[in-house]
Amino acid sequence: MDDRETPASARLELVQRPRRNRKSDWARRLVREASLDASDLIWPVFLVEGEGRREAVASMPGVFRLSIDLAAAEIAKAAALGVPAVALFPNTDPALRDETASVALDSQNLVCRACRAIKEATPDIGVITDVALDPYTSHGHDGLLAGDEILNDETVAVLERQAVTQARAGSDIIAPSDMMDGRVGAIRAALDAEGFQNVQIMSYAAKYASAFYGPFRDAIGTNKTLRGDKRSYQMDPANSDEALREVALDLEQGADMVMVKPGMPYLDIVRRISETFHAPTFAYQVSGEYAMIMAAARNGWLDEERAMMESLLAFKRAGASGVLTYFAPRAAEILQGLR
Repeated sequence: MDDRETPASARLELVQRPRRNRKSDWARRLVREASLDASDLIWPVFLVEGEGRREAVASMPGVFRLSIDLAAAEIAKAAALGVPAVALFPNTDPALRDETASVALDSQNLVCRACRAIKEATPDIGVITDVALDPYTSHGHDGLLAGDEILNDETVAVLERQAVTQARAGSDIIAPSDMMDGRVGAIRAALDAEGFQNVQIMSYAAKYASAFYGPFRDAIGTNKTLRGDKRSYQMDPANSDEALREVALDLEQGADMVMVKPGMPYLDIVRRISETFHAPTFAYQVSGEYAMIMAAARNGWLDEERAMMESLLAFKRAGASGVLTYFAPRAAEILQGLR
């Protein structure tokens, strides 16, 4: 018996037909719950010394370490596509790395010079700088080391000075990624004392000890220098309630925005934070996430563009205000109808 022969009473069970809202592109767009825009994207950029220098990161296809001149030019293009901010990460010359991360406090270090060049070339783009010591330490840790112990309070004292150094160079947003206790409050006080009340803090509030950071460490050159692991200060991947406590502390201490890192394996954390605190909540689609998508796409196992855009939309659906992603320029082109 086909539908024409089915009594009306039997067809009443199908009065609700969700597929009606999926029947065409215009209908799907009309009822879409989450949306992605270029203004949701932050582009992490790796820096290297030199001029005219572009080095491929082998574990991150399509990602390069850029000298300051090339980085400034590429960032200007990203700004023209609507990307509102970039995050800077240096690959420091190994000869300059030491036990105390002294180069982190040098106003002429790679990040500080890049800040000035980028703000001169593209004044209206936001520049986010990473506050942590791992790009500058000879042991690869985010803090000062005494034997096998990462020293918390002594590290925070250095991070305060690093944050002020970056603010003087033109950083718009200080992003402490070290996961030391109390560092947000200390950095806020140090910035305010130096007249940088308007410099924002985006705290890496829930940063997990993750296996997904490997390609990033290749990019900044810490894979070979890291002694041991970071589990004594980065969060246990098993914990969710702890993330809420960390976020609450950072917001109380003056964080303007908070971040979850990694991204897609922790979308439940993004959701809990955004619903609990109603504060700007960002997610970092980290290097391992990027590398997985690219590797699968290059093996023909995934549609690269569709997987890229679907993964980014997932962050917005989970409640993220925006996402740090190496896909930012390419995704912005698609969102602007240029690809």
